[in-house]
Amino acid sequence: MSPSPESTAHMEARARLAAATSRGVRALWGRVDRDNIHASWLELLLHVVTVVSGGQLAAASTTEPWLQSLLGDDPDRASSDRLVPSSLVGVTGNGLPLADVLMSPMWSALRLVTAGVPVVQAMARGQALLDLIVRTTIADTGRAADSVGMISRPAVTSYVRVVEAGACSRCVVLAGREYGVSSAFARHPRCHCSMEPVTREHRPTPTDPADVYAKMSDAQRRKTFGEAAVKAIDAGADIAQVVNARRGMASATVYGRTVQATTEGITRRGLAGQRRKNFEKLAGNRYRTAKTPRLMPEEIFRRAESREHAVRLLQRNGYIT
Repeated sequence: MSPSPESTAHMEARARLAAATSRGVRALWGRVDRDNIHASWLELLLHVVTVVSGGQLAAASTTEPWLQSLLGDDPDRASSDRLVPSSLVGVTGNGLPLADVLMSPMWSALRLVTAGVPVVQAMARGQALLDLIVRTTIADTGRAADSVGMISRPAVTSYVRVVEAGACSRCVVLAGREYGVSSAFARHPRCHCSMEPVTREHRPTPTDPADVYAKMSDAQRRKTFGEAAVKAIDAGADIAQVVNARRGMASATVYGRTVQATTEGITRRGLAGQRRKNFEKLAGNRYRTAKTPRLMPEEIFRRAESREHAVRLLQRNGYIT
């Protein structure tokens, strides 16, 4: 299905935000003392988390205005069912604390240096990992916000995949595919593809991967699919059969864990914590935290027995008011 100009602009703005956030963090990485990588990164970590959290908040804050401009008011939507953008800040798409994940590039660089890799190369590898983490986190936050915003609108029945310009072959073959509104969004690291809601009144014009392929230049086709695949497709092979669409793809919160949950926001002061009753004080923690975990949005969608049930769980976990 062909995306609307509003949804394409929404996706492209998110990609620019991810790039800008990555540039800000890269500048901080450049300030790391190469003779004392661990200590200097710890000193910078608060600034790094602040920059990435700001990017997450900005990404999540665009959802409600976008849906409002695209779909208008939903008469069946409760006035209180509004996304809380800050509920998605400080945690990655798979429910891990952002600060913990942002330590990974430093540990990666240290391991390489210990293994005898020149420090310049080790730092470059660490920077590449940092870029991947930041861009993926911003994109995941934006998509999670879009999913929550859509499921809180009863008029939205499904969504279609919006493919970014220059998308990889795995994403191209999924262009325009329609999914249930609570279905997990398949993505790979640094994927900036997005989604567009479908309602009775708003239904994008149908298209398919062949249309996307036809609009590519020869150079773009070779870069996206590879020489052999292009020859096969031009000879009449089905694009989806040539490309393994699921290879390297995963939903943001599906990593083999029994429950996709996070510890973010479950203190008495947190959004989700304010809606819980059972708290305990753990050694080393400043605040009392809830005993029950805070479910991530995709885990809620997976477990909910109905749309109404999903909305109640989203409210309980602090994602919508």
